[in-house]
Amino acid sequence: MTTDTIETIGQSTIQHGKVNDRIYLMSLDPRDRDTLPKQLLELAQKQGYSKIFAKLPAIARAPFTKVGFTVEATIPDFYQDKGDALFMSRFLNDQRSQSATAAQNNDVLEACRSRQKGGKQHALPDGYTLRPCKESDVDVMAAVYDTVFPTYPFPIQDSSYLLDTMQSHVAYFGVWDDNGKLVALSSAEMERKSVSAEMTDFATLPDARGKALATVLLDAMENAMPDYGIKTAYTIARAPSFGMNITFARMGYTFGGQLINNTNIAGGFEDMNVWYKQL
Repeated sequence: MTTDTIETIGQSTIQHGKVNDRIYLMSLDPRDRDTLPKQLLELAQKQGYSKIFAKLPAIARAPFTKVGFTVEATIPDFYQDKGDALFMSRFLNDQRSQSATAAQNNDVLEACRSRQKGGKQHALPDGYTLRPCKESDVDVMAAVYDTVFPTYPFPIQDSSYLLDTMQSHVAYFGVWDDNGKLVALSSAEMERKSVSAEMTDFATLPDARGKALATVLLDAMENAMPDYGIKTAYTIARAPSFGMNITFARMGYTFGGQLINNTNIAGGFEDMNVWYKQL
């Protein structure tokens, strides 16, 4: 499967490529704050990308605003010493900036409001087990991700990628059924400098759906995060999806904003909702 490229500009980390037809500023180094916005715009224009998407501290906002970036979502008090996190975007064509699912997105958010911080607690089905994934699990993990996702922003269907990230900054969690088969996965992608974790990569095999395994996984990850020193959890969920958005709303997450046509997940661009929670 083709994925976009991760590389550095200056001291900052970006991902870019034709799969998502965008540049994603994953980590901004303060030394690049004044020069990077223009460099990103020049790269996007050179490659013909239709969106630039950046996660950055609020104190770095001005240089990005100057070249046409606008705020799509916010997480308050994300950076312990630098305040809020902003998700800022610059669209390079009008079509990319227009949601194709605005009505459904609104329906999802309305459903989330009526269910926020409520609903019954869920437990694992009898015979199922949940635990952190180990290095010896990466091959079966990759197979689950390959089954669930035709396309994905990062190469999680590659066992070597899973191993590398597991060894560096990602805690993966899995659910095994009563036959010992791995049927559901999730991950907490941790960033030490902001003491935050993105709760992501939720995947459940088709024959194991309807058992609220994503909710159980999310609860387990939250309970594990204090041991890593993590203080803020967040996610970027598919905006038209009732299931995952309601899962985070029920678990006490707050809506932080919507990223329009942000991510290619199943062969087309989808709007994404940002949810956050202080742990």
